Amino acid sequence: MTQPISVIAKSLVRERLRTGLSLAEIARRAGIAKSTLSQLESGNGNPSLETLWSLCVALGIPFARLLEPQQPTTQVIRRGEGTKVIAEQANYQAILLASCPPGARRDVYLLMTQPGADRISQPHPPGSVEHIIVTQGRALIGLTDAPEELGPGDYICYPADQPHIFKALEPDTHALLVAEQN
Repeated sequence: MTQPISVIAKSLVRERLRTGLSLAEIARRAGIAKSTLSQLESGNGNPSLETLWSLCVALGIPFARLLEPQQPTTQVIRRGEGTKVIAEQANYQAILLASCPPGARRDVYLLMTQPGADRISQPHPPGSVEHIIVTQGRALIGLTDAPEELGPGDYICYPADQPHIFKALEPDTHALLVAEQN
């Protein structure tokens, strides 16, 4: 079992990086010593509830986020899969692929790709996520160490704060990319 201080330490680093604020600024806003925050981020110390609460306020996060380890995951939904909502009075179906977390920014791109020009991307800012739906052709998409082959109508979501790839496997492969940053 993971010790709470190690989960808290990783959460503090993740959330501080997400805000883009320095260690000194978060410590100042929380009313604690910079050395205390540094120790906590290193996994040392035994913080009080009040200290953790102050850090959550300074970071603008709910308290539970410090205690929940967040594991980046890849999600694939194949065409025809997923929970459908069907209209009664129209020939209309909807499948929710992903909901937007509060405060996130989403940019939408149409990708037009060809085989032989793999797009290998370095990690984006912490907390970045990419959602891709292949609309035409086939491609190898996802984390560079575990890409998935997708075809028309397939969906993938992966943590874009890790190295990732888009490799067209057929000519004129098209996809819709939604880039999300928290």
